[in-house]
Amino acid sequence: MGLLDSVLGAVINGANNTTPSGEQAAPGGGLGGLLGLAAQNPQLVQAVMSLLSNDGPVGGLPGLVTKFQQAGLGPVIASWLGNGPNQAISGEQLSGVLGSGPLAQIASQLGVKPGTAAGQLAQVLPGLLDQLSPRGEAPQGGFGSASDLAGMLGGLLRK
Repeated sequence: MGLLDSVLGAVINGANNTTPSGEQAAPGGGLGGLLGLAAQNPQLVQAVMSLLSNDGPVGGLPGLVTKFQQAGLGPVIASWLGNGPNQAISGEQLSGVLGSGPLAQIASQLGVKPGTAAGQLAQVLPGLLDQLSPRGEAPQGGFGSASDLAGMLGGLLRK
């Protein structure tokens, strides 16, 4: 967990409330939102990173995209990865996408009920995926392992 601690330390101590293009970020969104999230709930950041990593419970980004497509919500995740505004998702919709197994695992990590975990993820996941695909492009093979993802996130926060 040392690498995650380093990334979260960089978020808490070094990030500012601007987007990668230098514009002021909206409260609760962008890098400023990630800063607040990491300060308030580092376990949620760790759970999201676990979900997005290729060695995570859904097979990383490729598996997550497939799950969204199977649930009829492919355009929602595509909006998070592409350029333009992010479409919102409810905790209930995200529960349907993830299924009970991965959601129970995340809820356990967070120490909350699955419905609460889904609601928290629904607020964080769109912005984080948006930040990890700044030019509207996500890596074809996903973000790699949890360590690779932590490095990517750390690099974003240093910009």
